[in-house]
Amino acid sequence: MNQNMSRRSALRSLTGGTAALAAAASLPNTLLGAEEAGAKLKGNIHHSVCLWCYGSLLNSQRGNPAKMTFEDFCREAANMGLQSVELLGPSQWPTVKKAGLICAMCNGPDNISYGWNRLDHHDVLLPKFEKAIPEVAENGFPNIITFSGNRNGMSDEQGLENCVKGLKRLMPTAEKHKVVVALELLNSKVDHKDYMADHTAWGVEVCKRVGSERLKLLYDIYHMQIMEGDMIRTIRENYQYIGHYHTGGVPDRHEIDETQEINYAAVMRAIVATGYKGYVSQEFVPKRPDALASLRQAIGICDV
Repeated sequence: MNQNMSRRSALRSLTGGTAALAAAASLPNTLLGAEEAGAKLKGNIHHSVCLWCYGSLLNSQRGNPAKMTFEDFCREAANMGLQSVELLGPSQWPTVKKAGLICAMCNGPDNISYGWNRLDHHDVLLPKFEKAIPEVAENGFPNIITFSGNRNGMSDEQGLENCVKGLKRLMPTAEKHKVVVALELLNSKVDHKDYMADHTAWGVEVCKRVGSERLKLLYDIYHMQIMEGDMIRTIRENYQYIGHYHTGGVPDRHEIDETQEINYAAVMRAIVATGYKGYVSQEFVPKRPDALASLRQAIGICDV
C-alpha cells in the first residue's frame, strides 16, 4: 500500500465513473492489444490486480468525470489475461463474475490496526469472519485477507500467542468452507508504523502454531523488500506457508519495471519453481498517465 493513500479509503470510492475507455491507440506499441496479450500468457502465473490502485481511472478528479467504470475495468483486466480483480467486498463481486473473473483475495472484516493480536478483539472478529467466509465460498472465491493489528506496546511474542489463539478458533469455519485466511505481511518502516506482522519469520511461526492448511501468509513483495530483502531465499524456505503474493515497485510502490529496485522476473521464476499454483496480484499504484499500459507491462514482466 502506498504511504500516501489508504487502501480502504480508496476502495470505498472505486465503484463510480461513467466516461468511455481511453483509446487503445494511445498505448505504446509494445503494449498494444489486450486480447493478444492475454492469449500469449504462459499460464505459469495466475494473474490478479488490486482494484484500489486504480482510483485515478475510476474516480472523478477535481470535477472531471471518471475515465471508466468498474465494469469497464474488469473487462479490460479480463482482456489482458488476468483472472482476478481483488480486495473487493460483496457488493462488487457480481461485477467481477460478470466479466468472467474471480476475486482472488476478498476483503475481511478487520483492518490493519485492528486484528487478532489482542484477545478482546477475538469475540468481535470471530462472528464477522464466520459470516464472511461462507459468503466467500458460495461465490467460488479462494481467500479472505486478515491482519495482525498494531503493537501499541505489546511484545511480538505476546501478540503471536494471541493471534494463534484467535485464528485457531476461526480455522474450523475456514476448513469447513475450504477458504484460506491470508495473514498479510506489511512493512512497519515506511507505510504501516507499528504493524506487528512485519517479518516473514513471525508470520510463519503463527502458521506453524495454528497448524491448519487454511491459514497462509499474504507475502507482499514490496513490503518484505523494505523490511527484509533476501526475498528469493525467503520464498524458497517458506513457500509452504505462503498462499498469495502482491507486487509493488520499491521504494514508492509505483511501476515494477526498471525504475525500481526489485528484479520481478527473477522473483516470479523463484515462485514458479516452488510449485505455487495460487495468484500473484499487481498492487502497484501507476504513476504514468496511462495506467492500463503500466498494468499490461507488469503482467508481461511477471509472466515467466
